Amino acid sequence: MRSEKKQKLARLRRCRIRKKVIGTRERPRMSVRFTNENIYVQFIDDGAGVTLASASTLQQPAAERATLAANAASAKKIGAVAAQAAKSKGITSVVFDRSGARYHGKVKALADAAREGGLKF
Repeated sequence: MRSEKKQKLARLRRCRIRKKVIGTRERPRMSVRFTNENIYVQFIDDGAGVTLASASTLQQPAAERATLAANAASAKKIGAVAAQAAKSKGITSVVFDRSGARYHGKVKALADAAREGGLKF
């Protein structure tokens, strides 16, 4: 399949999911995005259009950042850090937005770590 076609299908999949998954101030949307090298997590209030809290592999200290990558082991660590960042802002319940990725591997590891950190999905 051509790369343009794959990108278009991924964009359509994200839009279709985004129509259904909406975050509020009380229950923000936990948006997860994986690139080839990094992991990004944001807690977003869609009503106001603001990011309430965030965590990523880039926000870690330099010594720890060298060992983190976009894999399941790092996803567990970032999930725990994201849960801690959300708890510090008073967020306990979230709507999970996997950004079109399938719920297995990295995505599942991150979600499980966030649940263990005290977030409710």
